[in-house]
Amino acid sequence: MKATDLPLLSSVSRPTLHPDGSRVVVAVSRPDLAADRIVGQLWSVTFDGSAPSRISRGLNDSNPLFSPDGTLLAFVRSTADSPGQLHVMSASGGEPIALTDTKLGVGTFCWSPDSTGIAFTAAVPEQGRYGTVTGLGSDSEPPRRVTTLKYQSNGFGYTVDRRRHVFLLSVPPIDAEPVYSTAPSAEEPAPEATPAVPFARQLTFGDFDHGPLEFSADGTTLAVVSARHPERDVDLANNIYLLTIAEEVPEPVQITGRHRNYSVSALAYGANGELYFTASELGDTGLDFIGRGDQLYVRDGSGNAAQRLTDPDTTDLGDSGGVLTVTSAGVLVQNRRRGRVELLRVTRDGVTTGLVTDDVEIVGRDAIGDTIVVSFGSAGSMGAVGVVDDTGLREIADFSDALRASGLVRPEEVTMTGRDGYPIHGWVLTPAGEGPHPVLLNIHGGPFAQYGVSVFDEAQVYADAGYAVVMCNPRGAAGYGEAHARAIRQRLGTVDFADVIDFLDGALAHHPDFDAARVGIMGGSYGGYLTAWTIAHDHRFAGAIVERGFLDPEYFVGTSDIGSFFSDEYVGTDLELVRAQSAQAVVDRVSTPTLVIHSANDLRCPLGQGERYFAALKRNGVPTEMLIFPGENHELSRGGRPRHRLQRFEAVLEWWSRHLPSAANPGRAVV
Repeated sequence: MKATDLPLLSSVSRPTLHPDGSRVVVAVSRPDLAADRIVGQLWSVTFDGSAPSRISRGLNDSNPLFSPDGTLLAFVRSTADSPGQLHVMSASGGEPIALTDTKLGVGTFCWSPDSTGIAFTAAVPEQGRYGTVTGLGSDSEPPRRVTTLKYQSNGFGYTVDRRRHVFLLSVPPIDAEPVYSTAPSAEEPAPEATPAVPFARQLTFGDFDHGPLEFSADGTTLAVVSARHPERDVDLANNIYLLTIAEEVPEPVQITGRHRNYSVSALAYGANGELYFTASELGDTGLDFIGRGDQLYVRDGSGNAAQRLTDPDTTDLGDSGGVLTVTSAGVLVQNRRRGRVELLRVTRDGVTTGLVTDDVEIVGRDAIGDTIVVSFGSAGSMGAVGVVDDTGLREIADFSDALRASGLVRPEEVTMTGRDGYPIHGWVLTPAGEGPHPVLLNIHGGPFAQYGVSVFDEAQVYADAGYAVVMCNPRGAAGYGEAHARAIRQRLGTVDFADVIDFLDGALAHHPDFDAARVGIMGGSYGGYLTAWTIAHDHRFAGAIVERGFLDPEYFVGTSDIGSFFSDEYVGTDLELVRAQSAQAVVDRVSTPTLVIHSANDLRCPLGQGERYFAALKRNGVPTEMLIFPGENHELSRGGRPRHRLQRFEAVLEWWSRHLPSAANPGRAVV
């Protein structure tokens, strides 16, 4: 895969299975360089082996969901100049109709059990902001008065003046007469505008955000996730609240916070009224989040504490996608394990069965009766759809033919033994042609994340450019249990540093066609931190790329959208301990040529993190450059504008062509 093959990266959404079990609908999206945005439509997939068919033609259609009675298909449509709005179309096809025109678009949504209504969340802007007053631009808005530690979110911006609230609307008949605007007349020269979408009733109010939501089986109650407790600004907890929708303004009733501090991410009702949810426990402080993989809980409605059904030593349900799938045989969940995302079924009694434990990463799932469908990625596909039965996973559609034709290098999965005897798990990619090949050590972000078995565009581009790619999941990563993930708590730059170096040395020792004398290092976010830390302590590298790095924990507090808790938990609050783990504090030891990449609108690791690091390198005489992307946030490499993503790849390869040239990426070697 080359950098210019970005448009071939087709991602497949969570599937929605028609209630009669006859077909699946997914949203397939990809970067488009000409449009310079993500584009995508809805596709129908049957089980008979026939080719998938495109059933919508919007610029970006996503999040499809069949109504419970199977007559309608709801989805979110984004246009070039407006945020995503709810639409609905006949399940048999036809032109969709718009259901919402919210100023800032919709968030999550769900169908009522009788298929007559949809509940959804939407950000509600303060009057006078975000275009609510015609002609009043953002630079002319009144000042914001900030009284909380949490007031921004990366990729979204300010949160305190546009809280996400819950709305409910009645879905109009799909075959009803279209709505026509009233023409002016002599008697009524300025007729009142005719509403273009159904009325949506707001159910929640106040200075609170609301997330995943689900109807009870009888349709009288909505369960919704929110943080409304007085300490919400200084902890990470949230809770499940019940809204009785018959009330004009429902009073939210909290049902999960009496017994422990949860961070709830998904919820669903069972057949007998029990409420399942995934959450991580946050300890007594409500802040102890490090390495806490989501677990499955059930609340039986008795008022007792919810029962945990999964084991945190072996289970991490952090890739649930904000939804749960309840079947008569148990709850379907997604488990991160050793670079895979498995499909598990968990019974009410806590018995866990692995349904898909192959070399895949499950993206989403749905089930009707005994039929289970999933979307997934693998070493040869960015996005496929499959059926799960007693024989395992059977693929029924794949959207990566063109990507495979571009040329993919299959990663080799290996486990190396660290200096302390610890097993370090990861992958290496060997480029085509004879060696010796220059080597790139890649370090992932998080740190509670994982490199996986699916196609990773960055590794593929670098391998195509002639580089051997080495990447592992060191201590601190997800997918190996809590002890592995929590090993670096207030110990950054210790065993994690040892793991990536020992994995690199193991890969070099086991691959004589890897050139141990020509090695580069790069990483983003936490990976940017560990790259910066490594080049201060190991001077073997021909060059480095530090991207969107968590580099200066002292400066992080008060500037990052997670600055109120992240660095306190990961590096502590004692100033001497903090500085002992700070990449900025050891920047004077760096001599490796270093490219710093950052985004102007990054609120997670703010631009100042990169600027301060770059300035220190420059003042110390280290060969260095800085690349700043306008309009982008922390997600540039994964979800930024396609042209910026291509320009980033080009800049990365140009940097390596100068400092670590390869046969396929030649350049003037820097002496």
